[in-house]
Amino acid sequence: MKTFFASMLGTIVALALFSLVAVVAVFGVVGVMASLGNKPVVVEKGSYLVFDLNADISDAPPQVNPLEIFTAFDQPDHPKALQLRAVTRALHAAAKDDRILGVFVTGRMVPNNYGSSLAALKEVRAALGAVSAGGKPVIAYLSNAGTREIYLSSVATDLVMDPYGQVSLPGLASEPMFLAGALEKLGVGVQVARVGKYKSAVEPLLRENLSPENREQLQALLDDLWVAVRDDIAKAREITPVALQALVDREGYIRPAPALEAKLVHRTAYRDEVVAELKAKTGRTESKDSFKQISLVDYTKVSRDSSAGTEVEGKAGAPSKKGRVAVVYAEGAIVDGEGTHGEVGGIRFARELRRLRQDSAVDAIVIRVNSPGGSATASEHILREVRLARDAKPTVISMGGYAASGGYWISSFGDRIFAEDATITGSIGVFSVLLDVQKLAANLGVTFDVVKTGRFADMESISRPKTPEELAIFQRDADWIYSEFLSRVAEGRKLSLERVNEIAQGRVWSGADALKLGLVDEIGGLDTAIVYAAERAKLGSGYAVREYPRAKQLSETITEFFEGMQSSAPRGDLIGRITSRLRAQAATLAEFNDPRHLYARLPLEIVVR
Repeated sequence: MKTFFASMLGTIVALALFSLVAVVAVFGVVGVMASLGNKPVVVEKGSYLVFDLNADISDAPPQVNPLEIFTAFDQPDHPKALQLRAVTRALHAAAKDDRILGVFVTGRMVPNNYGSSLAALKEVRAALGAVSAGGKPVIAYLSNAGTREIYLSSVATDLVMDPYGQVSLPGLASEPMFLAGALEKLGVGVQVARVGKYKSAVEPLLRENLSPENREQLQALLDDLWVAVRDDIAKAREITPVALQALVDREGYIRPAPALEAKLVHRTAYRDEVVAELKAKTGRTESKDSFKQISLVDYTKVSRDSSAGTEVEGKAGAPSKKGRVAVVYAEGAIVDGEGTHGEVGGIRFARELRRLRQDSAVDAIVIRVNSPGGSATASEHILREVRLARDAKPTVISMGGYAASGGYWISSFGDRIFAEDATITGSIGVFSVLLDVQKLAANLGVTFDVVKTGRFADMESISRPKTPEELAIFQRDADWIYSEFLSRVAEGRKLSLERVNEIAQGRVWSGADALKLGLVDEIGGLDTAIVYAAERAKLGSGYAVREYPRAKQLSETITEFFEGMQSSAPRGDLIGRITSRLRAQAATLAEFNDPRHLYARLPLEIVVR
């Protein structure tokens, strides 16, 4: 017995020591990374700004993934997390910075969740255009480029393609994964209540293919998004949309020769040849070093966009005496409660809006929405604060890649709503998903019994399917939430209920169509929305912009490390791609936490290759 207790005590001590060492190591590594990040950045005169596309561009300021701290040591090319406004500010600043000769674009994007959307990339593309409009060259080098890369690079003054590279520009696709057959085999029952003939978020759980209504709306949406992308590329490359479409349909994967012939690119060259040219441009022809350069990541630390203020939340010092525009980001699925990283928690987001509304130093609010929606309850809690904020000060909505369903719910009362042509919005509809494991449990020899005091006391049980009477209750709730959704949109957009019901029905719209239908007010990006908000608040040109949520502190980063130890990067092989999709479906179901089981959620999966 003494030996047992001695062994157990030794194990406990060893675990305690290991935990202590782990904490010290994390503090040490984070401290080193922080000190490296605080090193002064020097911009040599005559440098090129290097825009490495090996990144994910999110709307909100990137929240630290603690595992990236360690990955960064072993994998220098690990994808970076960039923020949209930081990128566009840096490019606009580079256009006016006499130390910067031009911009060099290279690499391939690594989208994550709702980042690097076509709507966001349109703003980045416009900022690249501002560089060339300022008389500075934008040189883009494509090796194996997809739609995102050619879309961005098409505005380059010198678009160079690897002689053995290719451009993958096959078009856009939506390919939902249907789980109905698998759930049936597992013995998991699915019942739903929904309103809106186009509200298709539940289809993967009920069907084995697309419904006619869903196919109709997806085709119309993809056509709109594709036309926006195709026509922008064609205009920049000075070719006709018809010619570009013919190239796409003929080639699929576009090799260098057809790309040159169609004038999709300017020329072909090997990377070392382009680097040699840049060395000559920056006066380093005879040097063993590469050309004079500064990475966009480093440049964001020293550049400032003169078109707006750049105060950062959390910096020390006295409050600014200038006017202030607060930009608050609603990026991710809308969930009930506080939410976690990558989610818009109804309580947390409403609290942030309330704080900004009550802050006398904040003169206007811009809400950047990049969300497919989610919990109806959380969406209403957020909208309540949006309405109160609008009564107190100018409150403007800027839609990113997604602002649909619950994402549209929280947007409907903005003083003005901005969207891009490629924004996915609308989807005004409601559904409820009700699962049961009766068959699965029976297959495993598990049974249930119940004692209750009321007819509907066990209505939420997953041990059995819902009775017709219980389903009627859920449908009644869905009908009521849908009517509330319609009334919110009608009041906020000053439309009749009949008109809103006509364009609702869960139908998804592109930003271009939403403008025609009166669901948004203007086509424009985040910067346009900020300028409008400042004008509404009569701030003139000397205002500051602060962004929320703020950057995380060291202690929060360490805490997140221990909470995220089990996370892992998705694998790129076939098995990894399949499991990633299954995990994504499971993660979506995990976000279904509305207390009433009612959701205003977008079902779409748009694939941009």
